[in-house]
Amino acid sequence: MTDNSPSPARTRNRRGEGARLRDEIVAAAVELLDETGDESAISLRSVARRAGIAPPSIYRHFPDQPTIMLAVVQQAFAELEAKLRLALDDADDGPRARLFAVCEGYLDFAKQHPERYRTMFGGLWMPALEETSLTEADMAALGSECMALLREVLDGCLAAGLATSTDPAADTVALWLGLHGLAHQRAVTVAFPWPPDIAQRLITTLAHIRD
Repeated sequence: MTDNSPSPARTRNRRGEGARLRDEIVAAAVELLDETGDESAISLRSVARRAGIAPPSIYRHFPDQPTIMLAVVQQAFAELEAKLRLALDDADDGPRARLFAVCEGYLDFAKQHPERYRTMFGGLWMPALEETSLTEADMAALGSECMALLREVLDGCLAAGLATSTDPAADTVALWLGLHGLAHQRAVTVAFPWPPDIAQRLITTLAHIRD
């Protein structure tokens, strides 16, 4: 005998539960990255196992592994931005102090979170765009707020007559590249006699700060 009674409808998530599950998935991926230092260790199955959920549950929020990685990197950039803004809030009012506070905050973040930092800029997790749901806009937006903050403090030095840059946009990129290079080399160089004031020298030069 055929049972023609309707199938029970799937229970909807209560308000906020979907967002909470997504956050738990991202947190599980971040934990795996911090522990292994290897983004290849982050798969749909490994993240589901760490989060204590069935793999199909992930697909409601992330269609593939690169979208999970994008969320991890987006969160890392949000954490970096928050650290830079906190450093800015705690700095003295002078434009030079604000510039150095943001730059030192950047270097501190890279030192405190080496695995996340490497993944943010390493690019090893980035697939060919035609093979994933990620877009060029997703990639282009990464780190834009942090770069804007660097530009803000550099502009402050220019407005105060403390810097001599003639191309603030290009010099902001140069300043970021210098900070990134120093952060990277500090992480990968086992032993090197870094001058104690190397960060100050680099920032002063690339931001064109007057003597």
